[in-house]
Amino acid sequence: MRTIKGPGIFLAQFAGDAAPFNSLDAICGWAANYGYKGVQIPTWVTDFIDLQKAAESKTYADELKGTVAEHGLEITELSTHLQGQLVAAHPVYDLPMDGFAPAQVHNNPKARQEWAVQQLHWAAKASQNLGLTGHATFSGGLAWPFLYPFPQRPAGLIDEAFSELARRWTPILNAFDEAGVDVGYELHPSEDLHDGISYEMFLEHVNNHPRANILYDPSHFLLQQLDYLEFIDIYKDRIKLFHVKDAEFNPTGRQGVYGGFQNWVDRAARFRSLGDGQVDFAGIFSKMAQYDFAGWAVLEWECALKHPEDGAREGAEFIDAHIIRVTERAFDDFAASGTDDAANRKMLGL
Repeated sequence: MRTIKGPGIFLAQFAGDAAPFNSLDAICGWAANYGYKGVQIPTWVTDFIDLQKAAESKTYADELKGTVAEHGLEITELSTHLQGQLVAAHPVYDLPMDGFAPAQVHNNPKARQEWAVQQLHWAAKASQNLGLTGHATFSGGLAWPFLYPFPQRPAGLIDEAFSELARRWTPILNAFDEAGVDVGYELHPSEDLHDGISYEMFLEHVNNHPRANILYDPSHFLLQQLDYLEFIDIYKDRIKLFHVKDAEFNPTGRQGVYGGFQNWVDRAARFRSLGDGQVDFAGIFSKMAQYDFAGWAVLEWECALKHPEDGAREGAEFIDAHIIRVTERAFDDFAASGTDDAANRKMLGL
C-alpha cells in the first residue's frame, strides 16, 4: 500500500482577474499558504498556461514546473474539462457551449469540435512534457438530451451515440497512450459518461482502451443516489484521479433528484464545502488506501453557500486530516510466533 498524495487543489473555481488569482505564480503562493501541496491546472485559463506552448516546448513546460515548485508545490494534473465537453456536444447546447471556445469558432460546431480535439492532443503532449501520468476531462454528451426514456427512444439511438463518442475519442486516447498518460473522465451529469453503467458502455465501444479511465468524484454519485463506496470496489483498477468534493441530498415532498429547475441554493441535491455535506470521506479514503490508489486527493471546491476562500482554507485541512498514512507492518506483528514451514505442517497435522 502507499499513502495518497495531497492535499491538492483544482484551480478552476478560483481563477479570476484580480490578484492573487490572475497568474500561476500568485495563485500558487496563495494555495501554498493554505497548506496545499499540489495544483491541478485548468488549461483554458491562459493566464496560468499556454497549452500549445507546453505541448511544443519542453523548456516552457520546465519553466511552468519551476514556477509551481518555487512555492513548494507540484502540478497534479492538467484539466481539459471544457474542451473535452466540446469533443461531443449535442446541437441543442450549441449556443451555451460556444462560450467554452474562442470567438473564431463560435456559430461553427464543426470548427469548434476540431479546436477541442486539437486542445486534447496538445494536452496529451503537454502532460508528457510536464512528467504527469494522469489527465482530467469530460467526455461530452450526444445522448444526454435523451436521458429519460420518454418519448420512447428509437431502437439503436443510444448505441449509435456511444459508437460516435468512441469514434471521436479513440484517436485522442491513442495520443494519450503514446504520451504515457491516463485520461480520467469525470463521470458527471450532462456527460454521456455519468455513472458506472454509461462508463462501461463507452469502455466497450473503445475496446477497453487502457487509457480510458476514471476521475472519481463522489459528489456527483451522491446526487444521483449511487453507492459511491461500492463504486470504488468495482472500478478500483480504472480510478486514476480523485476530486474531493462534498454534496448533500435532502429530498422533500416537492422535489427530488431532478431539482424542479431550481437554482443551486434551492435544490434538494446540491454541492457543499468539504465537511458540510453528506459524503462519507472516511470510508472513501479508507478504500483508496486499501486499494493502493497512487494519485492525488484534489479539492474541487463548489458550494452553494460558503465563500470560496473559506472553502479552500478548510478544504486543505480536511483533506490532510483524512489522508491515511498507510502502515508498513501488520498491527499484530507483535504476536508473531516465528514458526517455519515444518511447524506449519505440524500444526495442520501433516
